[in-house]
This record gives sequence, C-alpha cells and structure tokens, in this order.
Amino acid sequence: MQKAPTFEDIVKARELLEGTVRKTPVQHSRTFSRLAGTGVYLKQECLQLTGSFKVRGAMAKVSKLSEKQAGYGVIAASAGNHAQGVAYASAKKGVPCTIVMPKNASPAKVAATKSYGARVVQQGYNYDEAWEATQEIAKKEGMTIIHAFDDPDVIAGQGTIGLELLEDIPDMDRIYLPVGGGGLAAGVAIAVKERRPSVKIIGVESKAFPAMKDSVEKGSLQSMKAGYTIADGISVKSPGKLAYEIISRHLDDIVLVDDTAIVKTMFLLMERAKLVVEPAGAASLAYLLSNGHRAGKNESVVSILSGGNVDMYLLGQVVAKGLMQMGRMVKIFILLPDKPGALKEVVDGISELSVNIVEVEHDRLSSNIPAGTAGVYLSLELESEKHSQRLIEMFKKKGIEFKLVS
Repeated sequence: MQKAPTFEDIVKARELLEGTVRKTPVQHSRTFSRLAGTGVYLKQECLQLTGSFKVRGAMAKVSKLSEKQAGYGVIAASAGNHAQGVAYASAKKGVPCTIVMPKNASPAKVAATKSYGARVVQQGYNYDEAWEATQEIAKKEGMTIIHAFDDPDVIAGQGTIGLELLEDIPDMDRIYLPVGGGGLAAGVAIAVKERRPSVKIIGVESKAFPAMKDSVEKGSLQSMKAGYTIADGISVKSPGKLAYEIISRHLDDIVLVDDTAIVKTMFLLMERAKLVVEPAGAASLAYLLSNGHRAGKNESVVSILSGGNVDMYLLGQVVAKGLMQMGRMVKIFILLPDKPGALKEVVDGISELSVNIVEVEHDRLSSNIPAGTAGVYLSLELESEKHSQRLIEMFKKKGIEFKLVS
C-alpha cells in the first residue's frame, strides 16, 4: 500500500527539482479581480517547461530511481502533458524513456514527445487501452512505470507548487485548482495545509467528469461513464486511490465547471493577460469568474493555471466562440429580394454603426430560400453586447427579415 507523501517529502522533492524545473510566476490580476469581485492571483504553470505542471512530478520520480531502475528505463501511458513531462525529465537524467500513446493521439503531441528523445509506442484507441499496453511492456522489459497522478513521488513533485505559493503569497485565503486524477490537488493540499491550515483549497472538475467529487461524497472511489469535455486534461474516469485519500482529508470543497465557462475564460486569458492556457488549465479560473460572489471581496484568491498546451485548431475555435459568447461576433441570416441594391441598403446600415463585416455568403439554391429571393449569411465583428443590440434594433427598424445563427 502506498503511503501519502509528507510535507518533508515535498521539501525534498523541491531540492531534486532545483535547476531543472522553473519556479513559475504568480501575478495579481486587476482585470480578473474586477471580474471575480475579489483579489485574484494567477499561478502561471502554463509557462512551465514542457507547458505544464506535470514535469514537476515526473522529474521528482525520475530523480529518485536507483541506478538499476534507471538502466532499464521508464515507461508511462499518456496522450498529453504527462508524456512530455516524463520524456523531458528522462532526457535531463539520461534515462531511457518509452511513452505509450493511443493511436488516435494528436500528431502534434506525438511529435512534441518524440522531440525530447522518447520512444513512442502507439497502442489502443483510448487511455485505458494504452495503460494496459504500458503494464505489459513494463513487465516484459523491466521498466519502471511512472503513473500520471497516483504515485507518492509524483504527488510530492506537484506539491512544490504549494511551497512556492506559501512563499509568494503568504496571506492567501483560497486556492482554486483543477482536479483530474488528483495528483496536483493532493500535493498542493499537503504542502499548504501543513503551514497554513486556514487556507481554503477548492478543487474544480468538469461537469462531464465529476469522478473525484462523486468519490468524496460517496466515501469510496467511483468511476464515470464516457463523457465529453473540451478539458481533456481533467477528463479522468477514475481518480487515483492515493490522491483520493489525501483529497478526502484536505480539500475543503470540489466544484464543477462547464465547457462554456472554460472557453470564455481561455479567450479572456489570451486577450487580457496575454496567456495561452489549455482548457484544463483554465478550469479553476473559469469557475471563479462564474461564481466569484462566493469569495469575500477582500480575500486573496489563487487560481492555478496548470498548463498551456493547446491544439492550434482548437485555439482558433476558442477565439471564434469566445467572441460570440461576449457578443463581439455574430452570424446573421438575412432574406432579401434578389435584385440589385438590396444588399447595399443592409451594408450601408451596418456601416453607419461602425460594424465590421468579416464574411459574406450568398445562398440562392437551398430549399428554404423562396424563388426570387436570396439568403445572405453575414459574420459581423462588434465592440460589445450593447453594440450588438444596436445592430439588431437597426434591422428591426428597417424591416429587414433576419435570424441570429449563433
């Protein structure tokens, strides 16, 4: 049975990480403090080496291998941040590394993992199948498995974030952090509660995967059915047993957030803080922005932005959806007489309101377009929701038949 790491174990882990892992910045944000209604500090693990906090736990584990274990090498199952963290740590320590990734893993993530010198084996079509293959290969080749979250050394490594917060924000009142398997929350909780038991620590899970919340509420480990969330970094069906035991004792609450709030927060972080943060990494701040009234106005609240590895295609969608959520981009369908000048009148009205036309698409052939008319889809960029409302009022005043598409 694995024993939970102690505060002293986390201090030792920090010594092992010295010179190989960054102490990431934590900054007060006036923008997000205003939006949340309390004092907000951003712990920027999105700027960590390999783009995620995962490298801390991986480095702590790899650094403690015996000479014999190091000789046989390490192996891990992951389709994301843990893969890159283990590959990086192994490269720094000169340890052979194998990462088992699903066959449908992102090509960009596979390439990033290989760039650190790891051997990548693609097996199965999900994490569970990759995990089964990992255990088989480890047994056959004598390699040490580095679990993503349910390992005392990994948890101790993640806990070094808590030590940094104790130093940088000694008067903090609350910490919001993402929860998937539970390694990050467990490590930070041990570190912070040992020195500042009054600090409230709140875990944030996706509404689609509330595995840890269900486990804590029911008093035993629970498994989730397959679901979907944009935050794949916290889409864990079964939390870690050791992490669960630690979190049950130390976390003050576990709350849930939806994808809509996460997308909006990712957009705001890019626009206001100039930070690219992955969905799981933005989850804690997303909850805080959606429910900031629950924290006292004079509190110092930390949000851990746990990672910044975002697929570029997804990033484009986040920008578009973020603009739409904030009323700064709308798509409108207009039905017009199919005759010269009909569209010009609409465009002139749009121009008078200083609205930017991003895209125009004509449709005369669809079955829902009556003969003698033309359907026009307009993608429009605006300043705010108020600006959007003025546009809609203009359409109504001019008697233009329209429909908001999104």
